[in-house]
Amino acid sequence: MSDIKQLQDFTTQVRRDILRMVHAVNSGHPGGSLGCTEFLVALYQNILTRKEGFDMDGIGEDLFFLSNGHISPVFYSVLARSGYFPVTELATFRKLNTRLQGHPTTHEGLPGIRIASGSLGQGLSVAIGAAQAKKLNNDNHLVYALTGDGELQEGQNWEAIMYASAKKIDTLIATVDLNGKQIDGSTDEVLNMGNIRAKFEAFGWDVLEIAEGNNIEAILVGMSEAKARTGKGKPVCVLLHTEMGNGVDYMMHTHAWHGKAPNDEQLAKALEQNPETLGDY
Repeated sequence: MSDIKQLQDFTTQVRRDILRMVHAVNSGHPGGSLGCTEFLVALYQNILTRKEGFDMDGIGEDLFFLSNGHISPVFYSVLARSGYFPVTELATFRKLNTRLQGHPTTHEGLPGIRIASGSLGQGLSVAIGAAQAKKLNNDNHLVYALTGDGELQEGQNWEAIMYASAKKIDTLIATVDLNGKQIDGSTDEVLNMGNIRAKFEAFGWDVLEIAEGNNIEAILVGMSEAKARTGKGKPVCVLLHTEMGNGVDYMMHTHAWHGKAPNDEQLAKALEQNPETLGDY
């Protein structure tokens, strides 16, 4: 468990990692990664019940599945700084023969990665399967998943959402990164999905919202409430309202940095806004 100041320092350092990783190879997805930094930091530092070491069966611990795998920079940084693999390995991001591919993969055996993700729309289905497996194993730990709001335009999600409620998968907490943006523009412009909360509720889910999805304290309170709602016959959905590019002023309030790396000058400006806290890799 970490206090708020420690979590904030952790978050600032993860932002630095994200920016430096995508800049080094002029490739990657900083926007969504920055928007989900506080959430993933809180998840791995305070929320998940984790056992020492890593194995793929995940018995006896909470599990997390990243569905919107293109935000791999934030995932890799948080995993490394949470002890899954050396922080120095972040310097290999998207390079030849690296374990840190642009989208997470499992064939290289990178600790912390349970599924290959980035083909959008699939992660929630896997998380539901993992939750069912835990029940069969009499393992009462929770399964968490993160999806993007644009990702919900993929039809497989809605089959999974329907299945989870029908089968009463009540040890599942699915969080939606609700930033209203995707690679081609706003989600409303690309494919307006209407009232997402009403849709989940119509499919039989228990839904709560975290209005300040880039606020560590709000995330901790909201996810604690989500956890309290598990085990009551319904899967739980958390609508996490975030800002794409959060923490870097020129990346916020636009979809332009969904998949665009900063140049040298832009990197320097972004790093000035996020002073080093835990040491760069």
